[in-house]
Amino acid sequence: MRLLLLLTLALPGFAELKSGPPLPYHPVPNWAQLPAGWNFGECAGVDVDRDDNVWVFNRGPHPVIQFDKNGKMLQAWNEVPLESAHGIRVDADGNIWTIDVKAHRVLKSTPRGRILMMIGQVGGATGDNNSKDGFNRPTNIAFAPNGDFFLSDGYVNTRVVKFSSTGDYLKHWGQKGTADGEFNLVHDVALDSAGRLYVADRDNKRVQIFDQNGTFLGKWTDVGVPWGLHYVKSENVLYMCDGVNDRITKLNTDGQILGVLGSHGKAPGKLDYPHNITVDSSGAIYVAEIKNWRVQKFVKDR
Repeated sequence: MRLLLLLTLALPGFAELKSGPPLPYHPVPNWAQLPAGWNFGECAGVDVDRDDNVWVFNRGPHPVIQFDKNGKMLQAWNEVPLESAHGIRVDADGNIWTIDVKAHRVLKSTPRGRILMMIGQVGGATGDNNSKDGFNRPTNIAFAPNGDFFLSDGYVNTRVVKFSSTGDYLKHWGQKGTADGEFNLVHDVALDSAGRLYVADRDNKRVQIFDQNGTFLGKWTDVGVPWGLHYVKSENVLYMCDGVNDRITKLNTDGQILGVLGSHGKAPGKLDYPHNITVDSSGAIYVAEIKNWRVQKFVKDR
């Protein structure tokens, strides 16, 4: 037993899982009002726009759907050249960016679904860990104030790729491993107001922190298994989907857990593979779930 304990402690990234007080939120049951006969598939991504409308990216027959904050469906894109949904983000100009994990491409579109930019290989071919315009199972995207963006790439490639606002390759960093600056499934990225980039290093069970040139700044190894990350400027905090422990954690920028929401299950308020997360201007939390085929909305208790 003592030998097993010593071996466990020697594993890279091993740390005792931390928790925190319950977040004072409750779910809004049956929030998303889909038309009769419509269903979500696996819900992979969610984000809100400047008007607090909610964009859902799912693996059903209608992959991009927009709702208002009360759950009324506003539109669903009729034509989406997509193989498998993963991340979705709305940029400062209101454009919708979708990450296709199976076709290895990034699409920038208008809110009405007109494609403005595609980054990826011809015919959905993969790129390697040094490709400038090719990916291998990319996951999500984050935007700097000047429009530069960072792509997490991904399930097979193990790097972060930086592009200019016009889609020109600038640099990348990372390789497979457990050392600082190395990754094992790069699953999400988020930028804070100080310009620090937080990377969900999923299978290494840690969040790594970098400057925008890829210089390693720190890591959190005891906050759970990061699947989704979302930064809220008004609070200067990050919300994280812990997909293994089926919970949402709220963290300050020092990695301290301020609160925890959710546990495993199928009922409203429970979680099963929480994959991506966003927060609107009122503080309402939206969580996209893979196994429950839904996006849940949580609002603050009164």
